[in-house]
Amino acid sequence: MKISFEFFPPRTEQGRQALAQVRQELITIHPEYFSVTFGAGGTTQEATLETVLDIQKNNAIPAAPHLSCVDSKKENIIKLLNQYKTAGINRIVALRGDIPSGVRDIGDFHYANELVEFIKSQYNDHFHIKVAAYPEMHPQAKNIHTDLAHFANKVGAGADSAITQYFYNADAYFRFVDEVQKLGIDIPITPGIMPITNYTQLLRFSTMCGAEIPKWILERLKLYENDLDSLSAFGTEVVSNLCQTLKAQGVDSFHFYSMNRVQPSLKIAKHIND
Repeated sequence: MKISFEFFPPRTEQGRQALAQVRQELITIHPEYFSVTFGAGGTTQEATLETVLDIQKNNAIPAAPHLSCVDSKKENIIKLLNQYKTAGINRIVALRGDIPSGVRDIGDFHYANELVEFIKSQYNDHFHIKVAAYPEMHPQAKNIHTDLAHFANKVGAGADSAITQYFYNADAYFRFVDEVQKLGIDIPITPGIMPITNYTQLLRFSTMCGAEIPKWILERLKLYENDLDSLSAFGTEVVSNLCQTLKAQGVDSFHFYSMNRVQPSLKIAKHIND
């Protein structure tokens, strides 16, 4: 079973120390890699580089940095990728990224397939390129057909595998995989797993990214909103059951959006391996 974890780059020394401890605890289950997000407009880009290089140097676990189209110039992308290549990094997560409000010119790349194609043209197969997939449709897509076409474009440009947006309905994932396979796409598609720890935060994230929270889950989260122990226990049960359903249908890789926390990602990941 392949397990991976996503982090966001910390901005303070306290945050860096806390993340270092999180990584040490997650190493105990031998993850395949740690990925690190990449902020638009320079908000976290330097911190991303620092975090990625620290992981690659100190954790014996490969790092997989994110790259975003937003505010990215070709020369900057090459400079960054050369640093990653020198550090022995060979995984990249290539994304369009969220466009900040009021920004019209996002850079030299407008869509993720353009970024994928550029990386392939410059580095051939040195980097294994992962892209995003949306089982419940990207929130800005016109319809499911255009969304599938966008995904196919990324694969056609050279994407090697994909990580999905999180979801809580296993049928959405299996339907998406079936639909892309009908298009002749057979790259690995790893489900993204979001642990449930905070009602308000999850609701905000899900509204932004278009991830559906089933009504039966949402109503119980409302009930437990001010009872964090019950909410955490319920959330761990729900997400663990989701992962077991996916595993029973042949899924053999899971990518956790850890939010820079050990629990409950570690607990759920251990349940998968049981």
